[in-house]
Amino acid sequence: MVTLDLRHVASPAVRDLLHLVNHPDFDRAQQQIEHLGGCTEPVRLTGQSTTIDTTTGEVLRAYTASGEPTGSLLTACGNRRASRCPACSRLYAADTYHLIRAGLSGGKTVPDTVRTHPRVFATLTAPSFGPVHNRPTTPSGNIRPCRCRKLHEPTDALIGTPLNPATYDYAGAVLFNAHASALWARFTTYLRREIAARLGMTQKAAHAVLRVSFAKVAEYQKRGLVHFHAVIRLDGPDGSITPPPSSATVAVLMDAIRAAALRVRVAVVSDAIGERELSWGQQLDVREIAAFGTDAELTDQAVAAYVAKYATKSADSSGALDRALFCRSCQGRGATFLPHGTPLPCTACDGTGQARPLPRLGMARHVRQMIRTCWELGKLPEFAALKLWKWAHMLGFRGHFSTKSRSYSTTLGALRAARRTWRTEQARTHAGLPEHDLDTTLVVGHWAYLGTGYSPGAALLAAAVWHRRELARQFIAEGGC
Repeated sequence: MVTLDLRHVASPAVRDLLHLVNHPDFDRAQQQIEHLGGCTEPVRLTGQSTTIDTTTGEVLRAYTASGEPTGSLLTACGNRRASRCPACSRLYAADTYHLIRAGLSGGKTVPDTVRTHPRVFATLTAPSFGPVHNRPTTPSGNIRPCRCRKLHEPTDALIGTPLNPATYDYAGAVLFNAHASALWARFTTYLRREIAARLGMTQKAAHAVLRVSFAKVAEYQKRGLVHFHAVIRLDGPDGSITPPPSSATVAVLMDAIRAAALRVRVAVVSDAIGERELSWGQQLDVREIAAFGTDAELTDQAVAAYVAKYATKSADSSGALDRALFCRSCQGRGATFLPHGTPLPCTACDGTGQARPLPRLGMARHVRQMIRTCWELGKLPEFAALKLWKWAHMLGFRGHFSTKSRSYSTTLGALRAARRTWRTEQARTHAGLPEHDLDTTLVVGHWAYLGTGYSPGAALLAAAVWHRRELARQFIAEGGC
């Protein structure tokens, strides 16, 4: 037997890992971490559960979290943001992929005939609030100099930042983000009206013979503004199971999308900043989605993968924060967090609700100014409903990153329920429990929240699990077997 003197091991994480490895029940601890698939911020629970056969009263299984090597039950955090948890965000992206793909190719309660329905991929962008650094290209694809007369590299931090911050409309940019969901809601209303007009029908008559189904995700541009990628499909009156009228073609849908986007306006009135009229930007991209197996670039599979990729991104892709700013002292939004989550003194108020200047944060000046603008506008009574202080870390955007219409396809809840059922069956088999009808089995549990995260040593094991699985995925993607 080899004895290690842990006093000579400098790293606390390594020392903790050695303690964990020498634990008598290390195999169970490793099994828990493996089961989470590399989740970086698991939820720790304490409590117990009992599985009872309601017909006989027999206790089939009793579980107590205190019996675990770590003294708690670890469950995945389920965070969709790749910057917070790569493992859980990958699972979220996979669910989004299947949800989008089912609405294009069928499956998951959607018939295969949905492939014949008119469907397009549309991107609605934000307008300009001032010139920014960029990498313009010629029609042949060559890079042209920016307005600052420089050729920016793709990773240049200046891309997306204003050429003249003093004249950039920061208030307009923040208000656009805050009203982006309202702009989308009006767009869908106008879209239905435009389709009815092109079919020569009243809105009531059009509603009786067709439905507009969609699924969309929000993405942040480098300049900190959101834009939407959407799959839009025309169905019959009963949704995906019925085809739309023959007159409802892809050309009609594409033309209606362009007309509807131009009509959308949201008026904002404020004594402090004057009257504003928010609208979509001029860069509107609408393309038909081709069937899988064709030579076209925009196929069912490509669109589903594209949308799923952006479903796991957030404001951090534009250089902002990936968690809310919250002051524990005054219970207000306005604290700055260090990378490991420790809050610094409040930057929005002095404990009395009075705003004070925002100090330097570890981010680009442009993003910092958008956060400051959120706090300044959040003090105005006319913008109280926008909750700009609460959503300052998202640069004012407070909508869902992934939404869909009811009849587009299955739901994320249904996909998760199917996975939960499968895992329950796997756990039952692993525990050696006899087969029982779910209607005659009762699970009684009492759980309490302990916190999040691993011990330093367990975090090293979790990182190893994620790294190993990533290598396996890359190997398979490169044609390995």
